Amino acid sequence: MFIDRRSFIKSTFLTSFSLALPSSILKLWAGQTESLRLGLIADLHRDAIHDSDLRLQTFLEEMNRVEAHAKIQLGDFAIPKSANASFIAAFNQGNIPAYHVLGNHDLDEGYSKEQAIQAFGMPAAYYAQVIQGVRILVLDGNDPGSPTTKGGYASYIGKVQQDWLNQQLEESKEPVIVISHQPIAGIYTIDNAVEIQNLLSVHASKIILAINGHAHVDQLIKVAGVSYLHINSASYYWVGEKHRHLSLDANTHAAYPSLAFTCPYAAVLFGVLTLDRKAKKLSLTGRKSSWIGPSPLELGYSILSPTEQEMYLNPQISNREL
Repeated sequence: MFIDRRSFIKSTFLTSFSLALPSSILKLWAGQTESLRLGLIADLHRDAIHDSDLRLQTFLEEMNRVEAHAKIQLGDFAIPKSANASFIAAFNQGNIPAYHVLGNHDLDEGYSKEQAIQAFGMPAAYYAQVIQGVRILVLDGNDPGSPTTKGGYASYIGKVQQDWLNQQLEESKEPVIVISHQPIAGIYTIDNAVEIQNLLSVHASKIILAINGHAHVDQLIKVAGVSYLHINSASYYWVGEKHRHLSLDANTHAAYPSLAFTCPYAAVLFGVLTLDRKAKKLSLTGRKSSWIGPSPLELGYSILSPTEQEMYLNPQISNREL
């Protein structure tokens, strides 16, 4: 099943949620008169999805249309090998500043953090950037050394990075958005999630939002005064070998073997986060798509309960009101 570009774009629609900004945030943002628009895309998985070029192109065109102040990919974007150089360059090019978050799958095939940082053009594995009067703190959830690791990919924020994060939050004169690949709260969190939640909660009066990818779900929760927003994957939900199936034609699956372990989305998902200074509101404009083939629930996927799947595991970035 292939979808032409017009249908690909047309099959999505925009949704939004709004959050009134508290007085502590507005006070920090008092010197800023213009809105902030951030384009957010997560877990595109260039090396697993069959139509990654179209998905990225659709996102980039929309960023130009809405005149985003920055575009941010939240990890699991592309393995930093030479075959993906033009894909990475396409994201970085243009007049809109581009920012990257390291995902665990960006380090597949034996690539190191240093190689990914260089290929993406990142200043470091974790870093700070002030955009339109808002301090963006990009974290690296791939630190080694977790005392509770169960093996597999690292999912941890170590002591050195914690000290940096705490210092950034203490010294920031701007309101803060925290961005990570792995979730700090909600579904599929990092090993030391409670530790980082506690650190952030101390500075909750400065934090607008914490945003993550990784889990491929559509979830918003609040923990100890901090709101945590999961940005759904741009491409699919992973169901694993137990639920292997063919949702596209045989040739496509032969070219992209990992697709058999996924439930692909028919169209790309991404969001535009807007901080409106005049309206004193934070809003997210997202998109809704549909499954190609059966859904995880229809396949009998059971890592998440049926209730959790109905609430969070859908091909969308949903409408929310707080």
